[in-house]
Amino acid sequence: VSSVDEVVATIRSSADPAEARERLMTRRWPAAEIAPYIALIDDPSHRVGEDGAYRLSEVQARAILDLRLQRLTALGVKEVTDELEELAGRISDFLDILRSRVRIMAIIADELREVRGLFAVPRRTEIVEWDADLDDEDLIEREEMAVTVTAGGYIKRTPLSEYRSQRRGGKGTQGMATKDEDFVTTLFVANTHTALLFFTSAGMVFTLKTWRLPLGGRNARGKAIVNILPIPPGVGIAAIMPVDAPEADWAGLQIMFATSDGDVRRNALDDFTNVMRNGKIAMKLPGGVRLINARTCSEGDDVMLTTRLGKAIRFPVPDVRVFKGRESTGVRGVRLARGDEVVSMAVIRHFEATAEERAAYLKMRRAVAGAPEEEASDDEDPDVADISLGQARYVAMFEAEDLLLTVTEAGAGKLSSSHDYPVRGRGGMGVAAMDRAQRGGRLVTLFAVEPDDQIMLATDAGQSIRVPVAGISFRSRGAGGVRVFKTGPGERVVSVALIAENGEDVDAGPNAGDG
Repeated sequence: VSSVDEVVATIRSSADPAEARERLMTRRWPAAEIAPYIALIDDPSHRVGEDGAYRLSEVQARAILDLRLQRLTALGVKEVTDELEELAGRISDFLDILRSRVRIMAIIADELREVRGLFAVPRRTEIVEWDADLDDEDLIEREEMAVTVTAGGYIKRTPLSEYRSQRRGGKGTQGMATKDEDFVTTLFVANTHTALLFFTSAGMVFTLKTWRLPLGGRNARGKAIVNILPIPPGVGIAAIMPVDAPEADWAGLQIMFATSDGDVRRNALDDFTNVMRNGKIAMKLPGGVRLINARTCSEGDDVMLTTRLGKAIRFPVPDVRVFKGRESTGVRGVRLARGDEVVSMAVIRHFEATAEERAAYLKMRRAVAGAPEEEASDDEDPDVADISLGQARYVAMFEAEDLLLTVTEAGAGKLSSSHDYPVRGRGGMGVAAMDRAQRGGRLVTLFAVEPDDQIMLATDAGQSIRVPVAGISFRSRGAGGVRVFKTGPGERVVSVALIAENGEDVDAGPNAGDG
């Protein structure tokens, strides 16, 4: 304001606004009474020089050119001066706030209190004390998984949805990538929340939930079991038993063991609760003997043992007493021929029937199933009378029947009736479970299925196939099977697993076909 006459003269002597702006910015103007304000702003590009003068910025020059003449009156000058002082005071206050943490926190607190006063509403969510613990398992979705184990000790879980169904006789799809010297030995289906009991060839037991197993696709190799469970070198997994019931209910369940030399043992399932990470002794096995399977059972069940050379024996569960300890190998379940061994154990329903009733039922059953008439097995009693079975008795036997699936190393399979296998005392040599010539190769497994079920077979070459049970022929126990899996030269089936049609039941399978 003190230089207003020089400013007006500069503007009037300029040819146009651009020249006037440039001349205003080029000239050095005396700071005089506005020097303190310039120092307050502290703009590095527009500071007061040693001569007490300064240059206008472009913004200031434009503001001077836009200024109305009425602002140059005494009243207008006073308004500008008052506005300048007020602005300088606010700038000083803002700078003081930025330098003071106390003032900053006080302002934040005041603003929050103001927001609360304007917008606060009563709490709508009730917060209560909760003593329950939340485990990782509570966050895991329940899903059906195909669990695969190799002879080299690799294990993985794969969503069941990744396997597609095929008709019997197909070539299958790659179910697992294995090393050249490794092959698939076990394949079964379990829910992510299912407890798995791992029984080792050394007689130890470990427990793990399915969701803790490594997740991988169909072609993934998986992870070494020795990196998941503390298993010593040279010891493998002999049996894996999925148990869907919670541990609190295990006291009412029983478990049946079978060894490769034909021994069986029955224990209460709660003998295997509270298993520490380092495992628990399940059975003390003599040298050269391995565990074949472990299954839950009840007093109303029968045990079916099948041998590699085609023999099967069926006896009631009560024939084996409940052992209190976990060290014994039990009692003899089947008497083996030289070079033979037990390959599978199944638990089926018990039913009392005479030899005549069984013969009459099987004749009617084969006729209903459209199976061909076949010669009786050599181990059948030739003096069995031919009787007529009443409708009511036929229905009772049909409802109590277990449909048994038998599979051989060459991929042959058949369905047969549980009534085709007589109930005998444990310790015998059993009866024929396949044709004597064993044209389909040695047996891999025998277990119960339902017509709507599907099975999954795996070979030592890593191939697998999913096949509906309904596509497999019904035959007598002494007959050969039909082709279920077309194996290649030198390739053999080593594992068979049952997949329930409803996707919830898991059976047979952890060790069915452990070869």
